Amino acid sequence: MYPILGWVGTLAYLLAYFLLSINKISARQLIYHALNLVGAVGLTANALYYADLPNVVVNVVWGLIAISAYLVISRKRKKQN
Repeated sequence: MYPILGWVGTLAYLLAYFLLSINKISARQLIYHALNLVGAVGLTANALYYADLPNVVVNVVWGLIAISAYLVISRKRKKQN
């Protein structure tokens, strides 16, 4: 199960970066940060399973950044409506 979570996380990160790079999404869109959060959760679970602590740290921080950005964007949208 953990390798599957790792692959889902990897695919989510790659998809987010690819879509951003070809201008299909922007860093101001919730989907970009949602994909990054999925990636962070999947790769954190995988890294915990394999006791790969440097990857746990980087992916937990990445996930916290994604959550923070998601909340900021959501709040700005609520204020605009």
